[in-house]
Amino acid sequence: MELRHLRYFVAVAEERHFGRAAARLHIAQPPLSQQIRRFEDELGEPLLYRTTRSVELSPAGEVLLDRGREILAAVDSAIEDARRAARGEYGRLAIGFTGSCTYEMLPSLAAALRRELPGVVLDLRGELLTPAQVAQLVDGTLDLGLLRPPVRERDLCTEVLRSEPLVAVLPAAHPLADADAVPLEVLRDEPFVTYPSHFRSVVHDAVEDACAAHGFKPLAAHEVAETSTLVSFVAAGLGVSLVPASVGNMTVEGAIYRPLVHDATRVELAAAWRRDDERPVLARALDVIRRGTESGRHRGVTRMPA
Repeated sequence: MELRHLRYFVAVAEERHFGRAAARLHIAQPPLSQQIRRFEDELGEPLLYRTTRSVELSPAGEVLLDRGREILAAVDSAIEDARRAARGEYGRLAIGFTGSCTYEMLPSLAAALRRELPGVVLDLRGELLTPAQVAQLVDGTLDLGLLRPPVRERDLCTEVLRSEPLVAVLPAAHPLADADAVPLEVLRDEPFVTYPSHFRSVVHDAVEDACAAHGFKPLAAHEVAETSTLVSFVAAGLGVSLVPASVGNMTVEGAIYRPLVHDATRVELAAAWRRDDERPVLARALDVIRRGTESGRHRGVTRMPA
């Protein structure tokens, strides 16, 4: 059975008239009649009872009209879905967020993605350090990562979205909590709550570099992988910390954020994806994310050499 035969039959069955059905289908009436006859011969059953005045459905035609409408609707829906997929409006994406941008960016970007790509199923995963995101991008668990570069995996592309400074996180009872800004060197003897060193956290290394530039190595009293836990530990008085400025959007009672004095250390946020992933849905999501970040002037594609 050819799909066009089914379309022809449904048109005639709904119009109950070959001339009107032919006009609706934009074909001549004699070929339409011939195609319906051929369709009936193929099925071995009459679908229509014809007279000089009317066209009526046979019992087989009644059944086929109901089923035929369902089949044609499903085919039309499948075609539209395929077109939407080709435009990047349909599909599935798993997106990872590094811990320090989870609380600022995930809610707003999730809302933007759902608003602009309502046909895309989103699997959003927060609190993922860069090494974990890189591994999941390579094995296909993630499709897109928002992470802290550098990324040295040759099969991935990265695009820097923005750059931000580090800020101090202090317990509310800390002597410097009321200061306008904190000289980093005065934290020399303070216990630090840090990101893990053994997972090679990019922010951990940036904190080490910032402290080294001010003449000391931070005393790591506690290492935690999740940003919310890190800030909560500081709020509980277990130490101080340095975090990207965007973390300041996460409010934890008892934790105070303060800018640093004379510190030029910055950390970047980048999007990362597999080099061979050319799906339109990924390109559309990247466009939404680019527009959702504030520092477009820091944008630039970095493709690792082959």
